[in-house]
Amino acid sequence: MEATEVGVREGSHARVSAALFAGFVATAWLQVVAVLAAVLLVLSALPGATAVRIGLPLVIATAGLLWFATVRALRLRRPSPAGVPVTRKDAPALWSMIDHAATAAGVRPPDAVTVVAGATVTLVEHPRLSGLRAGRRELFLGMPALLAWDETWLRAAVAHELAHGTPMLGRFAPLAYRGRAALARIVPRIPRRSPAGPVLRAYARWYRKVDAPFAREQELLADRVAAEFAGGRAAAGVLRDGPVLEGLQQLFHAEYLSPGWQAGVVPDDVFGGFLRVLAARADELELLRLVEPEPPGEWDPHPPTAERVAALTALTTEGPDPEPAAAGDLLPELPALGRALQAVAFPPSGRTVAGWDEFFGAARLAEMEREADASLRAIARVAGSPVTGAADVLELAADGRLRKIAETVFGDLPAEETSGRIAELIALLLALAALHGGVARWRHSWMGTAEVVAADGSHLDLTGAAELATDPATVGTARERIAAMGIDPAAAAPTGPGRPQPRVPVLGGVVNVLVDGVRSDLLVVETGLVLVPGLPRSRNGEAKRRLTRLAADGVLADGTPAVNEAGDSRFVPFTELAGASATRNGRRSWEMNLRDGGKINVRTALDSDELPGGWTALDDAVVFLTSTR
Repeated sequence: MEATEVGVREGSHARVSAALFAGFVATAWLQVVAVLAAVLLVLSALPGATAVRIGLPLVIATAGLLWFATVRALRLRRPSPAGVPVTRKDAPALWSMIDHAATAAGVRPPDAVTVVAGATVTLVEHPRLSGLRAGRRELFLGMPALLAWDETWLRAAVAHELAHGTPMLGRFAPLAYRGRAALARIVPRIPRRSPAGPVLRAYARWYRKVDAPFAREQELLADRVAAEFAGGRAAAGVLRDGPVLEGLQQLFHAEYLSPGWQAGVVPDDVFGGFLRVLAARADELELLRLVEPEPPGEWDPHPPTAERVAALTALTTEGPDPEPAAAGDLLPELPALGRALQAVAFPPSGRTVAGWDEFFGAARLAEMEREADASLRAIARVAGSPVTGAADVLELAADGRLRKIAETVFGDLPAEETSGRIAELIALLLALAALHGGVARWRHSWMGTAEVVAADGSHLDLTGAAELATDPATVGTARERIAAMGIDPAAAAPTGPGRPQPRVPVLGGVVNVLVDGVRSDLLVVETGLVLVPGLPRSRNGEAKRRLTRLAADGVLADGTPAVNEAGDSRFVPFTELAGASATRNGRRSWEMNLRDGGKINVRTALDSDELPGGWTALDDAVVFLTSTR
């Protein structure tokens, strides 16, 4: 009797949550109907000719605008990440495991399985009617999870994801979960200036408060299903390890992959590199697993991880840990799958493909060249003559001018710090000369710091020679040491078609803005603005995808897109801008003054949108131009 009462209560909670979501969709459209009825009521009180003359503009300006805002707010388009589909024929063992997990969860298997680059195991549904009707379901398996987790952990993760749609808590429970997921996507994406926004956000806050207990129960049930299917230890392990794996992937991208990617090089085996990081940083991973994860976000229905792990621990009555089986047993062609995934998730887009050692060398070399170029420009500006490398700097050091120039460049630093800066710069320039001349190479470590060594791997004492070169009296001795190491201070970077083309970091982007009255898209890069001809409104959905691809492919040092599919773009370097200002008069707008006396006006439109961080990047650029010009 008690179990029956619990089931009835849970089924009632599911009905309430589902009804609240349906009410959200109904409220959205009732706004449009109410405004249209009010407009028609006003028009009915006017004489016929007057009503006709002002009726159409009034309907478009009010009900039409609200209708457009509502459609845009409720749109649930979710672009699928780049990945490699895995069919039943490709991996029968994997699909057999998924079928059994679906049976345990009381749901049908997903319609498709795709392996993606992110550190995730996620079931994504593409619902219809803003989430009121079920749609195609696709299971995304992240390659990092396939590399890091054994089969038992993967079983737990898959079972948990499938159990989100289980009807075990009532026939309306799947709709309740689907509606909650839909609102988590809809509400944060409603523009702040949208006329449909205030009512929808207010309703969503009330909905979240009422739905929270049932959302918690659905997540805890998904944990229990995972524990029953794969074991409590595996289910708890996935909960603790998920954030850690995501953090390691972010570190891998930031410290290992991104520098070379920006330098115009791509490794020949991205996921092989991630596997090496997993092995090299195993001790760090153990420490990260002990760190309490961040609390769930505003629209994240998951209870705190500690609470979920405690609930699973109470359920665990297993004996010793079973012998782990690699996830590769479910996908025996995992290395080949990784290479196929790399081709779609990390396409070269004009970058040079290289082994990891060459990749790291190119990345470090590009960083050094950027740093050296900035320093040499500052020195040349004070010296009043070109300064292009180590040979020129040694000449300045020999005649005593380098110290005076450094005192001007480095401001009011103490004498010791100025000497240290000079030595660091000379060591940097000598390292570049050695690398350019083939005398040195980078030696990389998956655990520690990379270092410049001689071509045969022996130690290269550049610091000692650089310190001698800071004093005009010992520059001659420094030159002797440099020559003994085989370094030509005048060695320059090789040129030619085989040299990687570095990219300029992309800070953000906005689509569908008006630039001098012309519909355009805009990328904000580290050195300026890239203006791209916009697409017509009939292709509005394609504009953001196109700009996302342009940002991912990168922008070359001269401001041109690395893979230009957007026609004649225009690059405006920050050095050509004399100042900028931002205004808000209904719509946001930015005015930028060119040094030749011209102006660039950027203004938002009704369908303007941003890539992540786009508006902030544009505002930051304006602040930078305002404060430095």
